[in-house]
This record gives sequence, C-alpha cells and structure tokens, in this order.
Amino acid sequence: MRILVIHNYYQHPGGEDVVFEQEKALLATTEEVFSLTFTNRKGWYGVWQTFWSPWNIWAGIRVKRAIQQYQPDIVHIHNLHYAIGPIAIRIAKSRKIPVVMTLHNYRLLCPSATLYYQGEVFTASLRANFPWEAVKRGVHSQSVLKTGWLAVTNWVHRKIGTWHRVDRYITLTDFARQLFINSSLGIAAEKFVTKPNFSADSMGIARLRGPHFLFVGRLTEEKGIHTLLEAFAGTEHPLRIAGDGPLKDHVVEIAETSPNITYLGNLARSEVDQQIAECSALVFPSIWYEGLPMTLIEAFAAGTPVIASDLGAMQSLVHEGKNGWRFTPNDSAALREKVVEWLRTDKLYREQMGRHAREEYLQHYTAAQNKKELIDLMASLRLQIDKSAPERRH
Repeated sequence: MRILVIHNYYQHPGGEDVVFEQEKALLATTEEVFSLTFTNRKGWYGVWQTFWSPWNIWAGIRVKRAIQQYQPDIVHIHNLHYAIGPIAIRIAKSRKIPVVMTLHNYRLLCPSATLYYQGEVFTASLRANFPWEAVKRGVHSQSVLKTGWLAVTNWVHRKIGTWHRVDRYITLTDFARQLFINSSLGIAAEKFVTKPNFSADSMGIARLRGPHFLFVGRLTEEKGIHTLLEAFAGTEHPLRIAGDGPLKDHVVEIAETSPNITYLGNLARSEVDQQIAECSALVFPSIWYEGLPMTLIEAFAAGTPVIASDLGAMQSLVHEGKNGWRFTPNDSAALREKVVEWLRTDKLYREQMGRHAREEYLQHYTAAQNKKELIDLMASLRLQIDKSAPERRH
C-alpha cells in the first residue's frame, strides 16, 4: 500500500511530532510510505502562514504535487494547523483518495485545542455552533485575534463540509471519541475510531521497586503540579519529580524544604525508563482532559501501576483497582489519601496491579498492535473507495 503522511510541525517540538515520526517509521517496515511536512514559523512569516490558513493555496500546490508524485492509495493527516490548513483534505478527496486524520487534540471542537483555560477545564465550545465564548476570552495564545481567526477557519470549513470529507478520524481514547461524537461538529459516529499511540517495550515488567512515588512530565499548572506538591509536602511519603517547565523553580523550592521530595531534573529517555521501572507507582495528577499521555503507556509497559486524576483520557486508560487508582482532580487531600492507602496495601496486591498494567500494555499499546490497527483501517478504506470509484484521478 502506498501511503502519503502529511504533518505540520509546531515551532516547539511536541508529542504529535514524535507520534508522526514513530508511525511513519512503523508503517514503512512493510508499506511504501511518503511524507509531506510543513513547519510553523515565527515572526512575519508566521503571521503570513496564519492569515492564509483558511485556504492556503501555496500549501495546496505542494499537496497536489506530492499526490501526483507519489500516487498514494491513502492519505494520513496528523496536524494541519496552521501552515497547511484544511485545503489538504479537499485536494485529496477531489482525487478520490481516502483520507484518515488523527485527532491529537481538540482543536476541531475549540480554538483552545486543549479544552483547558486559566486553571480549569473549558467546555463552552463543545455544543456551540460558533465558539463565541472562546473568542471573547482569547483562549488560543491569549489573543482574541488569533482565537477568532482559528474559530473562523474551522467554522467556514464546517459550513462547506470539509470535515465531513474525511473518511475516518482516529481518536486516541474512547473518552475523546465520545466528546467528538456528542459535540456540535455533526460528524457521524461511525467515522470515529479509537486507536491509541504506542510505546516501545524497553524492559518489560520491573522486578525491583523502591517505596517511592514518581511524577514525570512538564512542570506546568495543567499537569497538576500544585496538587502534587500540596499532597506530598509536609508528609514522609517519598516522591521523585522528573521534568522541566515554567514551574521548575517552585518545584525546586518545595523540594529544598521537604526532605521526602526529590527533584531529579530533566532526564534522558533511558533514565526516565529506569525511574518508571523502580518506583512503587506513577502519580499523574493532570487537571485537563489530556490527549493520550505517553507517560501512562510507558508506565504500563514497565508494569508500573498509576495513581491518576479521575478526568478525561485518564478515565479511559486507568481502570480502578486493576492497573491503577483514580482520585478527584485538583484535590490534594484526595491524592494524599490515595497515597496513604497505597502504602497500606501489601506487596502481593501491588505486584498483581503491576501485572495487570503490563497486560494492558501488551493488549493495546505495542508497536505490533498499533501497526495492525492502522493497516487494517487503511486497507478497508482503500477497498471501499476502489469499489465505489475504480478509476481515481491522480
């Protein structure tokens, strides 16, 4: 199968970029895979890209040329915002090529992309025909102008049916799938399929574990750092924190006055794997919906149970009493209670939980499983298109 993968890199590398590279390499082990990439720029060139995002004819020309050159059987889109724009969908479909689009975030539902704003989950756009409240608050980049332009772009393409032209949308969790189905987007439920990302199997289930808990991630407000620190500060429960971000200085300050809290800094990938394998449980106190937190998948791969906030994607991933526990979001007392309760459990219970976490990984989050689901989806769409339109225009 000939697959054209289209992706727009952000100014600052992120998880979507990693998934794009991983899936492209995975598919290329057996399929003919070609990529077309764009990059968001800073300064006036970035303003120019943003201005043309509703109908970027220059990006459209590159998409046309790529289709003519590679003659793909299917187009897989990861990110369109903002140097490409929705025109890529229309060009592919005008040539009768099936289109799959992975929804790494919630941008089609709200300009915020995260459904999070100023310390709270923000859902005002989900059922709105036009996200006026999001525009008024400037939820995208703290700018009414940028938020408004993104809202107009998405709204226009709703009205002219661009989003309906996508053959299948891949959501990363069942939680996200239901959000899209129940929103004002108006796309049929059968067009959404859940396929999570995957994680490399670095070491298998861990055998030697310490009594400490671990947090790994960006040190930002939405990741629940304040909840985490409030839950552990002033206790004797050992906590290690790995990562970097705007709240780093605050984390360091609390760690210096709390003997039980250790700040490890920003670790290399191999060091993160080792820390995950050695901890008693991973703590994931995020206070926004998340997309699909790779840290949780990496924990499951190592057979590490997770104590996570009872919110969004975590509700789909962390099964209470099986591969982890959940607690009330943004509630440090609730997290502290879970920590105390966890420490009271016996070793056999924790080991059983770890085995269940590992089983969850093997069943849903391996590279082999990910590839099978992708290939099966793409092959079925190709077959449908070939039956309905045997002669495609390239």
